[in-house]
Amino acid sequence: MRVLYFSQYFPPEVGATQTRAYEMCRYLTSQGHKVTAITEVPNHPSGIIPSEYRGRLSERRTEDGIDVLRLWVWTSPEKTFRSRMQFYLSYMGMSALAGTLLKGKYDVVYATSPPLFVATSGLITALVRRIPFIFEVRDLWPESAVALGELNSKRAIAAAEKLEVAMYRRATRIVVVTEGIRTRLVERGIPGSKITVIPNGANTEKFRYTEAGARQVEEKLGLAGKFVVMYAGVHGIAQGLETLLQAADLLRHRDDIIFLFVGEGPRKTHLRQIAEQQGLTNVRFLPEVRSDQMPSYLSAAGCAIVPLKDESLFRGAMPSKMFEAWACARPVILSVAGEAERVMKQAAGGLAIQPEDAAGMAHAIERLAANPGQAQQMGEHGRDFVHKHYSRQVQAQKLEELLKEVANKR
Repeated sequence: MRVLYFSQYFPPEVGATQTRAYEMCRYLTSQGHKVTAITEVPNHPSGIIPSEYRGRLSERRTEDGIDVLRLWVWTSPEKTFRSRMQFYLSYMGMSALAGTLLKGKYDVVYATSPPLFVATSGLITALVRRIPFIFEVRDLWPESAVALGELNSKRAIAAAEKLEVAMYRRATRIVVVTEGIRTRLVERGIPGSKITVIPNGANTEKFRYTEAGARQVEEKLGLAGKFVVMYAGVHGIAQGLETLLQAADLLRHRDDIIFLFVGEGPRKTHLRQIAEQQGLTNVRFLPEVRSDQMPSYLSAAGCAIVPLKDESLFRGAMPSKMFEAWACARPVILSVAGEAERVMKQAAGGLAIQPEDAAGMAHAIERLAANPGQAQQMGEHGRDFVHKHYSRQVQAQKLEELLKEVANKR
């Protein structure tokens, strides 16, 4: 089977989208399928293209068996509506052109969104090549962009909603990552038989507790004897990380508790400014960490924080960082309402609090710091739960079955 896989984000960029796309592609190639990943030159989330990728419209190489085609995109460190549209539309144009002009035959097109424009590239390619189009929806867009204030032009919203509906209708099949998204699409008239749920999860072979890794990180960062509260991921609008800084302020008297922010994103500079203005000496910001190093960092954490803003849209969210922390046997403090909270209760892998509740977060942190045995037990429950229900390997097998089904029907 030959698959064209469209994902604007891909390693060496770091993030949940990149990891999911890479691991799905890697599994498919390991099973003997040919996968061509059409992506951008690395730049996300900083908006800066590394020097080794500049000056070229495209680069194509084989990485871990995956045929990776990286394309030029318009980038900017300044994140405005205009710069985002230039960023998204440049990828859409470049990838649609590449997808239609690539030599060779393919059996199916798979496009993951958001950004929604990735699906447009996939659909154009599928129509030109006359092959099936599978649309993966990891987040409802433009609904999420509107809720976060990133999109407020009525004309742009109306156009995006029309494009979204067109993608749903023209897709041969739709893959979603949560039951909440599936329910929302069915309510909007999309046949349930057309939708397959393949949730987020963790690669349990890669993400696991490593005592040696934990010690190495503790020595490197001077964390011995500290209870480490870790947020690792994109520092964006959706996460509402100001709440975590408020919790750090409430716990500034605890010299045994330290907060680590690991990663990059458009809100990082703002968050650093808040921490400096408030004199939060218990907060440290670290740069982005490669995916292969994350198990060591998570292993050094007393608990992992998984937050989202208090928006109704996020009640159907299922952040992958929750499963990665559990795979490393770390307890999670979840500040996300809805479907993720229900999974947390099933796993018994930590504590669930209300979104954007700084006092509740501070209390949960103190509870885990005061009860290391209970925290360890929660982490172990989470690890067992991921192995049984949210292994990325099993999810990749499910995707392979779907792709085969669609390709064979063709």
